[in-house]
Amino acid sequence: MSSFAFSTVATLLSEPSLAGRLGDVITERFPGARRPLIVTDAGFLRTGLLDLPRLSLEQSGRSAIVFSEVLADPPEAVILAAVDVARRMETDLVIGFGGGSSMDVAKLVAVLAPSPQLLSDIYGIGKVSGKRLPLIQVPTTAGTGSEVTNIAIVTTGATTKMGVVAPQLYADLAILDATLTLGLPPAVTAATGIDAMVHAIEAYTSRHKKNPMSDALAREALRLLSRNLVKACEHGQDLEARQAMLLGACLAGQAFSNAPVAAVHALAYPIGGIFHVPHGLSNSLVLPHVLRFNMPAAARLYAELAAIVVPHASGSEEARTEALIVAMQQIAKIAGIETMLSQVGIRESDLDRLAADAMLQTRLLGNNPRELTQADARAIYAAAL
Repeated sequence: MSSFAFSTVATLLSEPSLAGRLGDVITERFPGARRPLIVTDAGFLRTGLLDLPRLSLEQSGRSAIVFSEVLADPPEAVILAAVDVARRMETDLVIGFGGGSSMDVAKLVAVLAPSPQLLSDIYGIGKVSGKRLPLIQVPTTAGTGSEVTNIAIVTTGATTKMGVVAPQLYADLAILDATLTLGLPPAVTAATGIDAMVHAIEAYTSRHKKNPMSDALAREALRLLSRNLVKACEHGQDLEARQAMLLGACLAGQAFSNAPVAAVHALAYPIGGIFHVPHGLSNSLVLPHVLRFNMPAAARLYAELAAIVVPHASGSEEARTEALIVAMQQIAKIAGIETMLSQVGIRESDLDRLAADAMLQTRLLGNNPRELTQADARAIYAAAL
């Protein structure tokens, strides 16, 4: 067996309604923290789902400040504004509430608020120095797995993105509370759920750092997600299905944080950056076509995953891979989300730009099981059009 390393968050708590007892959790685990900063977005704040956690904090003697200016695909200005708030209030604990964008901002605030480093100094892998503030992550969608990853993505220009990857970005504590996801509409549930399935699939087939721990997590993530995604879309108040989705997304996050994602994400990023398509949907749109492109190099591994998603599939490895692809397409169709790039405003004349931008994602493309050229990227976009 090859040597490998595996890292994740220190503590994970999975329990419905636990966020409503947040003050008790902090008293037990971070008793010295008195000035927490909650990082979220305006949409989640409007749901009222933060009311109970904030009340719990007040009852424990803590008055939380809420920064709710997070935007999807957060630009640098949002992160710097959040860091400024954290410094001015002398926060001693950061709590991310939301999807991947809010949790990514929370990570960067925890790292930068007590540090002289600039945001531009920490782009890349292993550039963060020193310690960070204590960090709690509470996902409100079952998708990104950001609560258990050491990665934060920042929009650095009109369409370009940069990543920060460092061990300091792992949270001290992640809380999985499915009551926070009960109000998600079917389209969001579907797109974020498929995003999580992509994390599991790409971690399982990653060219670098694939290992027995990440494989086991990816398989179990895919089992939970494939069995509960349609149920969560069709019966949004099914708490058991929602909790299973949260756990599946979390396990997929642990998998890809250690065995990183590849070409699906590399091709999805320009779709989100240029056309402002949500990240999970961007992944879903290109997923079938990247899987078909990768089939010559990864059919054996895809066939193993097909046994989880479509256990009745039989035949050659290629046939079982095709069954997996069809199953993923069917999930998107049943959930009612877009399945073609043309449905989100992308035209044939946009494909060259998308392909050129995708090739900038060298960190991700290097993990792909099959080498991919700009011409390949364009052909994949064309197939998805």
